[in-house]
Amino acid sequence: MGEGGRSGTLTAPESAPTPAQPQRPRTQLHPGAWWLWALALGTAATRTTNPLLLALLVTTSAYVVATRRPHAPWSRSYGAFVKLALAVLLIRLAFAVVLGSPIPGTHTVLTLPEVPLPDWAQGIRLGGRVTAEALAFALYDALRLATLLICVGAANALANPSRLLKSLPGALYELGVAVVVALTFAPHLIADAQRLRAARRLRGRPDKGVRGLLHVGLPVLEGALERSVALAAAMDARGYGRTAEVPPAVRRTTAALTLGGLLGVCAGTYGLLTAEGGTYGVPVLLAGLAAALAGLRLGGRRTLRTRYRPDPWDARAWLVTASGVAVAALLTLAASRDPAALHPGVVPLVAPTLPLWPAAAVLIGLLPAFVTPAPASTRKEPTT
Repeated sequence: MGEGGRSGTLTAPESAPTPAQPQRPRTQLHPGAWWLWALALGTAATRTTNPLLLALLVTTSAYVVATRRPHAPWSRSYGAFVKLALAVLLIRLAFAVVLGSPIPGTHTVLTLPEVPLPDWAQGIRLGGRVTAEALAFALYDALRLATLLICVGAANALANPSRLLKSLPGALYELGVAVVVALTFAPHLIADAQRLRAARRLRGRPDKGVRGLLHVGLPVLEGALERSVALAAAMDARGYGRTAEVPPAVRRTTAALTLGGLLGVCAGTYGLLTAEGGTYGVPVLLAGLAAALAGLRLGGRRTLRTRYRPDPWDARAWLVTASGVAVAALLTLAASRDPAALHPGVVPLVAPTLPLWPAAAVLIGLLPAFVTPAPASTRKEPTT
């Protein structure tokens, strides 16, 4: 015993055990669900030319994007797709004004000077009479394509591209890695070019024109090559490109299923987009998708890889996908039951009306705004 009754043995001070911090559950939705939802809305847009229904589809996708878009650089692409859709509208209307339209009409809006063309250019007209029927037909047709582009933009703004590529099947693993590398290196190239141009401006040297491009482009290219060599060495050290041995019969079956499935998807999509192929479009498309998925699953046996924290496909992903599929299925049914309501006529020119139950079907697409989690920066953390 030492002084003060203390023993000569040193003991660690007692402290209360700290409870293990529970890991926060991953609340983000599977990116594939967003793409399936958006593509289903785009499919619904191809089944109608009613501008009111198309505007309702655009409003539905825009509301979901406004409430569920994460705060990330890649999520800002929605505005670019909206601008592209507006450009499509303007270009299509300009073509209808300048080149004319095969739609006959009686309501003349304006008359342009017509340019005479040779005999071998029969069927093409430059200038002439512009009718309201031709403008309405061009507007309806362009609005359908614009709605499809906006739906694709909604998928780009809602789904994380890197997480989506990680969720690809094993057969597409190498393609996914190439896309990830391209998406990663592109911002570095832009940052290097901006940094070098700023450095040249500070030194009083030209950063524009052919001379400035050469003096900036060569260092940027050198840096890109150095990063490429370093990345290749890192991928080689981690065993990238290893493949497993599979029997020849499996390889041939995989190739046949994948190629046949892709051809079936193309034929089925063509059937859905044309009036003549409405009977065989859906069965051929479903059969092609099934064959392509089976081929991708078999092809994944050649890839030896593991996934770190894979995204689960939970009940919310099923609800989001089902809401988009329901919109597409109901509008396809409405197009076959009441084609006049979903395709308003232009000859004679009539004002489009909003059909009630197809409009209610479009509103089902708002379900993701209520069943999916809010973006991380806007969620309120519980207070203790």
